Amino acid sequence: MQHLFALNGHGGRGCVGCPGLRNYYKRAAARRPAAGCSVREIETTDRRALLGHPSQLWTAGLERRLALVRRYIPLEGRRVLDVGCGVGTFLRRLQEVGVGAVAGIDVDRRSLLRAVEVAPTVALAVAERLPFRDGSFDVVLMHEVLEHVQDDAAALREACRVLAPGGHLVLFCPNRFFPFETHGVFLGRRYVFGNVPLVNYLPDPLRGRLVPHARAYTAAGLRRLWRGLPLRPLVHGQVFPGFDKASWRWGPLGRALRGLQRLENTPLRILGLSHFVILVREP
Repeated sequence: MQHLFALNGHGGRGCVGCPGLRNYYKRAAARRPAAGCSVREIETTDRRALLGHPSQLWTAGLERRLALVRRYIPLEGRRVLDVGCGVGTFLRRLQEVGVGAVAGIDVDRRSLLRAVEVAPTVALAVAERLPFRDGSFDVVLMHEVLEHVQDDAAALREACRVLAPGGHLVLFCPNRFFPFETHGVFLGRRYVFGNVPLVNYLPDPLRGRLVPHARAYTAAGLRRLWRGLPLRPLVHGQVFPGFDKASWRWGPLGRALRGLQRLENTPLRILGLSHFVILVREP
């Protein structure tokens, strides 16, 4: 575990470890235990909700998303940072496709203890305060992470900072027009996980009460986050689900749902599960 480095130094950026985690999810902090600041102390279901249920399996849906990225930008030989790397699912696959070097950060120490077995350069850190020098990476990946951070605009500024000129920022994040909320909802103090219909169509204050642990973005709202940054859009579309769980549960019927992915090439892509964005870091 000697490679799991502490956040001190790294270009003068101070430690943002354990003390910062307690209030990391500002609006959801009240649902955590009153004492202590360790991620381990969060009640199990709340903890899973706040951390976004990071995938531990490489699925057909994730492979499809990686293929979409590789359609637009080369990854071979490049330095890649995975923000919100979890247990290292993407880190492992990125190494298999031949990236030059990978690094990851996450807010969950337990996940990092597994990720470090995949890639030695991982850190306990928040997206708004990356422990890397300016221009350290050719690609920064934020896969279903932006919706969980406390300050999404600050997270994009940091991603831009650590990108080398000509580098690429890759975003996947929830689409406000997808008919289901996939992060579950809080009903009072009880968390209910599942795909809850129509929640994303509610007014912001009501949706925020039900889903304080995850945002969903319109295309315009997402564009506002990088306004004023030296980032130029290369791709901005929406992607439909991979339907992996449906395929496992329902066999051929579940796999047939993947035909909905063809809607990504039509105006109905606005109903997709996630935004898919690639931004180029300008000099």
